[in-house]
Amino acid sequence: MNFSIAKIIKRRQLRQHELSISWFTWLRLLIGLRSRGLSKTRESGAFLLGHRDPNGQAKIVDFVLYDDLDPHSLDSGIVRFDGRYFGDLWDLCRRKKLSVVADVHVHPGSSLQSTSDRQHPMISRSGHLALILPYFARLPIRRGEIGIYRYLGGKQWETIPHGQRQHFIKKEFL
Repeated sequence: MNFSIAKIIKRRQLRQHELSISWFTWLRLLIGLRSRGLSKTRESGAFLLGHRDPNGQAKIVDFVLYDDLDPHSLDSGIVRFDGRYFGDLWDLCRRKKLSVVADVHVHPGSSLQSTSDRQHPMISRSGHLALILPYFARLPIRRGEIGIYRYLGGKQWETIPHGQRQHFIKKEFL
């Protein structure tokens, strides 16, 4: 028999993750979210930009913070993104040859989706992923603690179960 346990495990893990992000991009994102959260006094968020392969797996290579597009999106303490700025987002994606693969925002407490989150998806396209980081993205953030929600359309969402979150997002060392 010619097989490798390490190769089998690696193949299994590669099939499970739906999002991947480099550690460097992940750290830049967390620093940006915490900075825009003004010392844990308000929510912040970002659109996650990257490429999606034919199997539905997405590689996040960049992000744009909400208030870089809409300077007043965080003024109230919670995220209120003005739809007039979506044109700027689409222009940025076109220039960088990327697409929005998910969005992320922080909550002061747990990563549960609020009623407002459910009623007002950032991207109201079926299949879009929304991530919620708990405790204003305070470290350490374990993958299992990240709220992961898939928009189904018609203000309906699928919650990725806690047990699947660990393998949903892959942090790469590249």
